[in-house]
Amino acid sequence: MPSFDIVSEIDLQEVRNAVDQANREIATRFDFKGVKAHFELSDEQIMMTAEQEFQLQQMMDILRQKLVKRAVDLKALDPQDPAVTLSTARQEVRLKQGVDTETAKSMVKRVKGSKLKVQAQIQGDQVRITGKNRDDLQEAIALLRAEDWGLPIKVSNFRD
Repeated sequence: MPSFDIVSEIDLQEVRNAVDQANREIATRFDFKGVKAHFELSDEQIMMTAEQEFQLQQMMDILRQKLVKRAVDLKALDPQDPAVTLSTARQEVRLKQGVDTETAKSMVKRVKGSKLKVQAQIQGDQVRITGKNRDDLQEAIALLRAEDWGLPIKVSNFRD
């Protein structure tokens, strides 16, 4: 039976390249001259450090520009509240990977409610959709892409 998987993943190498480019831009920008500001990528989070909170906002704009140029979906970013002290301001930006269970349940519910002749099931951090007809699967892909799930979704492992 034909099937495909709905996954939410980002290319961490592209994120690493975007963070490196953002660090280089901050080093050369006039408004960051003499300011201790930098980005740091670790596991699935980006830590932004600057001297003031408004600089964090500027850094976030720079990061978003670099990620868009690298074709990384901005829905994968989850910025946390900045932590401001007298001398530094820090903000953590988490990277969302995988389809969480609530979103997966709503995807399955949406597919089953559409009356398409496909079955949807949750498998860990992805959703597998199977059906007898390839056209039904393509309609299911169009149905899922038409909605905003709050995270970047990709179709992978399409088997005929």
